[in-house]
Amino acid sequence: MDIAVLGIDLGKTICSLEGVDCTGAVVMHKRVQRFRLLELLSRSAPCVVAMEACGGAHHLGRFCLQLSRCS
Repeated sequence: MDIAVLGIDLGKTICSLEGVDCTGAVVMHKRVQRFRLLELLSRSAPCVVAMEACGGAHHLGRFCLQLSRCS
């Protein structure tokens, strides 16, 4: 499963994830608990991550940037 873009809808306790490939086809739809989101992202292949702008998104964005610099 090659995810090109991962869309994340941040919720208070549950986050919804949608992954699309380079053709735009949905290849993943998942709901995860917010505290497990960082673990899931650390195990995934590098891709574009899209989410709304909020305080939690800034924290998550910094985590994703740190992961991309390490790989």
